[in-house]
Amino acid sequence: MEKYIIEGGQKLHGKITISGSKNASLPILIATLLTDSEVVLHNVPKLKDVDTTISIIKFLGKKVVWKDNSTLVITQHNTPYKEKGFVVAPYELIKKMRASFLVSGALLANYNKVKTALPGGCAIGVRPVDIHIKAFEQLGVEHYIESGYEVFIKKKNIPNKTVIKLRYPSVGATENILMFLSKIPQQVTILNAACEPEVVDLANFLKKLGVQIEGAGSRIIKIVGCKKFSSSDIYHTIIPDRIETGTFIIAAGITKGEIELHNAEPQHLTFVINKLKKSGLVIQTETNKIYVLWKKSLEPQNVTTRPYPYFPTDLQAQYMALMCTLKGSCVIKETVFENRFLHVGELLRMGANIVIEERKAIVYGVEKLKGAEVMVSDLRAGAGLVLAALAAEGISKISHIYHLDRGYEKLEEKISSLGGKIKRVDE
Repeated sequence: MEKYIIEGGQKLHGKITISGSKNASLPILIATLLTDSEVVLHNVPKLKDVDTTISIIKFLGKKVVWKDNSTLVITQHNTPYKEKGFVVAPYELIKKMRASFLVSGALLANYNKVKTALPGGCAIGVRPVDIHIKAFEQLGVEHYIESGYEVFIKKKNIPNKTVIKLRYPSVGATENILMFLSKIPQQVTILNAACEPEVVDLANFLKKLGVQIEGAGSRIIKIVGCKKFSSSDIYHTIIPDRIETGTFIIAAGITKGEIELHNAEPQHLTFVINKLKKSGLVIQTETNKIYVLWKKSLEPQNVTTRPYPYFPTDLQAQYMALMCTLKGSCVIKETVFENRFLHVGELLRMGANIVIEERKAIVYGVEKLKGAEVMVSDLRAGAGLVLAALAAEGISKISHIYHLDRGYEKLEEKISSLGGKIKRVDE
């Protein structure tokens, strides 16, 4: 099993290029199922989750070719396999990640009967697909579970000016419904929609197919689908990964370094940047560039995770690692997932002082974290442990790093280019 061995204590210094967004790439790859046109996607990161999604859409009829290190060309190859009239998204592929459930919306746009296995992903608590299902049901889709598969059947036409409301602004549910509605020529309004940049990126892609969408990036989205999409080739560039960007901003702070981030989008991290500036970190932004400098001792700041545009749950572990190294204390509240403190036990192994009270972590800064053997439980927890190890005194061994390969492209290469002492070994 592969591990990271990290020797801490090096100030990260230099320039790196941020990869394309994982969480934007996956739904857009799935959305290519909606069209027979050739699709060219630029700025796609090479990640395990991207590979899994490619396997899914290939199974469902697409041909996918890497044109270069970040460009995919997707064309129609054949029609999806049907079983007793149902298009089936199989367990072997869907089980690997949560985002794979988005195939249900894309397939329902094309077919009346769909079966998809329940999805997998990081073990960070309940991430219910019931929000997706309730939205489908509001739009006239019959649903039931049969032999471990979610079964969806389109039953009736959707009246014009239909209004549905999500009980929570779920990113996945919003994306799933947008894809489902993309070929329905009636106006539908989605209330309490997610407004994350990744949703906006998907909406922009769907617009290129001919779908009319207003309000993407707000809590109210109006969509009018298109029965016949444009037959022209589609070209789209994936937005930069805001979570990778935030991770490296925090990396500069925790290692007392200086990093310049290129191909970054500062506007997608306004809340995070302002929070870190308040702590004392120097952050300067330009178009597609962020400059970060540790200049003086930072001060801990309380934070509560919430949906965009507030502090993202996907940066909570990294932020906690930073707070562990600062003089003083702070409170970190996790309101998005109920089991996203799995990294705390591993940080304690490194000498951190953290007290958990239900969905709240009280972090007391320590003089120095110490290198230790720790284990990654999920993607973002792993990023937090890597940052902690970079700041720690001594050597850390981090196992189960396959989680990190799901969401960070060339992580050790980028850290090494900044002067960090990190290597991947097979033990």
